[in-house]
Amino acid sequence: MPAIRIAATLVAVLLLSPSDATPLFDDTAVIDATLEGPLGELMNDTDSREQLPFLLRAGVTEHAVKVRLRGKSRLRVCDFMPMRLNFKKSEVDGTLFEGQDKLKLVVPCHTSQRAEKNLIEEYAVYRIFNLLTPASYRVRLLRIAFRDAGRDGDDVRMHAFLIEPARQLAERLGGQGSELPEVALNWFDADHLALVYVFQYLVSNVDWSLVRPPEEEACCHNGTLVETGATILYVPYDFDLSGFVDAPYAFPPAELRIDSVTQRRYRGFCTERDILKKALDNVLLKRQDIAALIESLPVLSDKNKRSRMSYLDQFFRAAEKEGKLLKRFENRCLD
Repeated sequence: MPAIRIAATLVAVLLLSPSDATPLFDDTAVIDATLEGPLGELMNDTDSREQLPFLLRAGVTEHAVKVRLRGKSRLRVCDFMPMRLNFKKSEVDGTLFEGQDKLKLVVPCHTSQRAEKNLIEEYAVYRIFNLLTPASYRVRLLRIAFRDAGRDGDDVRMHAFLIEPARQLAERLGGQGSELPEVALNWFDADHLALVYVFQYLVSNVDWSLVRPPEEEACCHNGTLVETGATILYVPYDFDLSGFVDAPYAFPPAELRIDSVTQRRYRGFCTERDILKKALDNVLLKRQDIAALIESLPVLSDKNKRSRMSYLDQFFRAAEKEGKLLKRFENRCLD
């Protein structure tokens, strides 16, 4: 049954008609762009999150967009905050942004080299999950100049990335988004969920949960639910607090009793060993592709790349003793 579901998902992706195509996330080439508007006013508006008028230049096109701040934890720790771009859909036909409406823009937490490096590392985590499954958020990297129209001074130039909208993710997977407040474990696609467990362990991300947070109305924390037929997919997002990124503001929850986010802790629910082994094997098969991805990243120095791959290799070396690693997962799994 899982193999049939996966095949159906891939068919749904291939059968998207040209009118449904959204070219923005079909490529990984870096987009050169400029975003000009009342940047200072925007960054100071952490309460009302009013939409402000900006001009986005990308390639040979210009787009009038409304921009507001978004996010939660980053608004508390960052001085340069993530944004949401609101396009006029009637004005993007025939451009790179065709089919787009509202897009999340992830930016470095600060205007520093360290923050830009962390941004690229978070982008890499999204791309790693793309290598493992089509049921993942696609992203597109930009080299962008932020220009404050109301002040004198140089542009702020840095990398940022756009995230595929949840609606497009669901349509691409042949399903629909879900806002269920609670989800029984047996409603999920077991194969995909096991892959999520292993992936989150690989990048050492503990900032996720299949339980609805008290302050939110829908399940689940840092993940989108997509209903596909008779099952549900949990598609994770937000990886800035992962050990792979190791951002300076990232600290593990006290209840996990670990000293650092770089210390891996398995947080999956208890799963049949055959299903968990299949997920682990799928990740192991992508080791060279992941290494090639890390090597291709901009901004990171050769030393940075070796360090990030060395961190992932800790996982891959442990996985060489597959039975031992699976036993570790089973000892740590949630009932």
